[in-house]
Amino acid sequence: MSARTAHPAPPAETKPADVTTLSFEEALAELERIVRGLEGGQQKLEDAIGAYERGAQLKAHCEAKLAEAEQRVQAIVAGTDGSLALRSAE
Repeated sequence: MSARTAHPAPPAETKPADVTTLSFEEALAELERIVRGLEGGQQKLEDAIGAYERGAQLKAHCEAKLAEAEQRVQAIVAGTDGSLALRSAE
């Protein structure tokens, strides 16, 4: 019998949630955590690149959620008697 030292399995990395399943608030909170981590400058290069990619996905998701909300508000305003009006963001 050989005496082998048992090596524990590396901790399982939790796979981040699919961006499309996140609410606006969840995505924004995660994006803020990523930005803080990148600003700290303590990540390995590959980790920082992965975080940046995830951040880009989260940013796009947040922008899409905001555009969807704006369309919903415009539909609500269009359905009223005209007493409400949206101001153009231009």
